[in-house]
Amino acid sequence: MTAARTEIDQIEKVTMRRVILRLVPFLMICYFFALLDRVNVGFAALQMNKDLGLTPAMFGFAASLFFVSYFLVEVPSNLALQKVGARRWIARIMITWGLVTACMAFVVGPYSLYAMRFILGAAEAGFFPGAILYLTYWLPSQYRARILATFTVSIPLATFLGSPLSVGLLELDGALGLRGWQWLFILEGLPTVLLGLACLFVLTDKPAQASWLTLEQREWLTRRMEAEAAARKPVGHLTLWQLATNKHFLVMALVCSGASATGSVLSVWQPQLLKSFGLSNLQTGFVNAIPYGIATVLMVLWGRHSDRTGERRWHTAIPLLFAAGGFAALGMTGTAVAPTIVMVTFCLVGAYAFKGPFWALSASWLSASTLAAGLAGINAISNLIGGGLMVNVVGVVKERTGSFVLGMLPLALLCAVAAACVLVLGRNVARAAEMAAVKP
Repeated sequence: MTAARTEIDQIEKVTMRRVILRLVPFLMICYFFALLDRVNVGFAALQMNKDLGLTPAMFGFAASLFFVSYFLVEVPSNLALQKVGARRWIARIMITWGLVTACMAFVVGPYSLYAMRFILGAAEAGFFPGAILYLTYWLPSQYRARILATFTVSIPLATFLGSPLSVGLLELDGALGLRGWQWLFILEGLPTVLLGLACLFVLTDKPAQASWLTLEQREWLTRRMEAEAAARKPVGHLTLWQLATNKHFLVMALVCSGASATGSVLSVWQPQLLKSFGLSNLQTGFVNAIPYGIATVLMVLWGRHSDRTGERRWHTAIPLLFAAGGFAALGMTGTAVAPTIVMVTFCLVGAYAFKGPFWALSASWLSASTLAAGLAGINAISNLIGGGLMVNVVGVVKERTGSFVLGMLPLALLCAVAAACVLVLGRNVARAAEMAAVKP
C-alpha cells in the first residue's frame, strides 16, 4: 500500500468517526422520542379507552389517522427539507410534534382524539425519511446498512424502554387532578420540543459547511459523496408523477409495507394483546419490552453483516420471511402467553432487521435528484398501508370476532409477498447492471 493510499485511508477513518459520533447518537435520541410519541397511544389506551368510551374499532381508527396525514404530508416535507436545509426543518418537525403530543392529554372524546392523531401525523411527517436523506449526505454507501440499522435501532428501543416508562407514567394517575394517560402524553411530548431546539445547534446541513471537520476532511468527504451521487442508478431523474408510476419505486414501497405494517400493528395492539392474557398494566409493560429488546440487538448485528458482505437483497428478504412465519404461527399459540411472546419476537426481529439493509438498498437505487421524494414516498406509502390500513383491519376484526390473532393473519401474506418482490426486483437490477457493464 502506497503512502498516499495510507494517508487517504487515515483521513477516511478519522472523518467518518467524527461524522458518526456527531450526528448518529443525536439523531437516534430524536428518533427515539418520535417513536415514543407515536406509539404511546397503545399504552394510553389501557386507561384512555374506558375514559373516552372507545370501542376497539374506534381506537383502531384513531390510531390509523396518524398514518393518513403522515402519508399526505411526507413527500412535501422531505422536499421542503431539501430546499431549506435539514437543520431548520428537522427542528421544526420536532417542535411541532412535541407540542401536539403534549396537547393530546386534553382530548375529551373520540372526535377530539381523531383530530389530534391526524394533526400529529402531519406534524411528524418527514422526520424519518428526512433523517435517512440527511444521513445519505454524510455516509458513503459502504457505511450505510450498519449506520442506518444503528439509527433505526431507536424503533424497537423506543418500545423496549418506552414500555416500562409509559406504564410507569400511568401510575401518576390522579396527580394534580390528571389521569395517568394524560401525564403520559405531557411528559413524553415536552422533551421532544427541547430536542427540536437543540437541532439548531447540533446539526449541519452539508459536509462542506461542517466547521467541526478540518478543511482536509471536508474536502475528502465532499468529493466522495459527489462521486457516489454521480454514479448511475436504476431510478434516474424523475418528476413526481414519473416516480409515482415507476415500477422500482412502487415495488420498494410494497416491500417496505410488510415491515412497516408489522411494526405499526404490533406497536398499537401488542399491549392490549398481552393484557388479554390476564396481565396487569405493569406486567404488560415489562413483558411487552422483551421482543423489542431482542430485536434491538439483532437488527444491529444484521446490518453489520450486510455491510461486511456487501449483500443487500437477501438481507432484506430474509427478515420479511421471519415476520411472515411469526404471524402465521401466532394462531397456533392458543391461550399461552410464552409462545405468543416467542412468535411476536420473530415478527419484530424481522421487521427491524429489515430496515438497515433495505434503506441502504433503496438509497443505492435512487439517483441524487430523486432521493428526497423517493425515500419519502416509499416511507409514506408503506406507512399508509401498514399503519393506516392494517391497524384498522386488526381493530375491526377484533371487534367482530374477539380475536387479535385473526386480524394479524393478513400480515403474514403481506410480508411473504414483500420478500418475494425484493428478491425478484433485486435480481433484475443486478442483471441489468451486468449487461450495462459489458456494453462497449
